[in-house]
Amino acid sequence: MKSIDKIHNTACCAVVASRNTAYYAAIMVGSELRIFGSNLKRLRSERRITQEKLAELADLNIRTLQKIEAGQTNILITTAYRLHKALGCDWDDMMVFIETD
Repeated sequence: MKSIDKIHNTACCAVVASRNTAYYAAIMVGSELRIFGSNLKRLRSERRITQEKLAELADLNIRTLQKIEAGQTNILITTAYRLHKALGCDWDDMMVFIETD
């Protein structure tokens, strides 16, 4: 087992760095999942992209995208990256975790 030199946390991601490798893990629960899904839906709608088209661009199943937007499923950081690339948006826009009414 490698020793861990440092851990950096943000609201949604943890970066664990060992001597030679950085590991990234998405850590989202409850309200964070709903907010991420809401951000994703807002960004998609602003770009006038359908769920079907975004799923195709991000190489996701349409049902998976629907669950993400509804805040019903957690995702890997690689999935978030594919969505980020498909939308052509800033990370800051995707990863805003301020709950609105």
